[in-house]
Amino acid sequence: MKKNLLWIGLIMLAACLSVTFLTGCAKKASIKEEAAVTQQQKPAAMAPAVAPVAKEDREARERALREQALRDQAAKEAAERAAREAAERAAREAAERAKEEAAARKAAILKELQIPDVHFDFDKYNLKPEAQAILKAGAPAYLKYTEYKLVVEGHCDERGTVEYNLALGQKRADEAAKYLSDLGIQKDRIKTISYGEEMPLDKGHDEAAWAKNRRAHFVVFPPVK
Repeated sequence: MKKNLLWIGLIMLAACLSVTFLTGCAKKASIKEEAAVTQQQKPAAMAPAVAPVAKEDREARERALREQALRDQAAKEAAERAAREAAERAAREAAERAKEEAAARKAAILKELQIPDVHFDFDKYNLKPEAQAILKAGAPAYLKYTEYKLVVEGHCDERGTVEYNLALGQKRADEAAKYLSDLGIQKDRIKTISYGEEMPLDKGHDEAAWAKNRRAHFVVFPPVK
């Protein structure tokens, strides 16, 4: 009887040990399976976090490229504008220089063409030697600048009638014009007019004033453009 009870106890102990061992193995297998599943799920769980980062980097690069392109375009436009403004400024300056040079050249030519007044004796219209010398000195400029014309004005002092002085002034102007024509200046480039006593150079009433007023005055006319 005792032997039977002993065997029964041993059998039951062995059964318990087997159950315990099997249960432990099952738990270990379950833990391993859970760990394997967790390892497999980690990339899937991390993937959503990686994708937005990569997208943000790409968008940042694209934005940087667009901004750089805008900066490059702005710099190009600024350089082109600066070059255009510089060219326009240079053109304006060149035009101003050309205008100034033309004005200076015209002034120099007019100065070269200007003939000083020649004076006459009382009630005379013949050219004195000093008057002839003045006309000889002035003629070469008109032979050089053939596009310029000349008006010779005849003037008198206040003595005599208005009609007489107008006629005398005309004779003085004609005499000076003829002398210039004889020096080689074309007749059609020289015009004459008489102002008689109407335009005195000196408004005095003495011989000094009258001597200044008995004169031929020369007016230069530039070419008509």
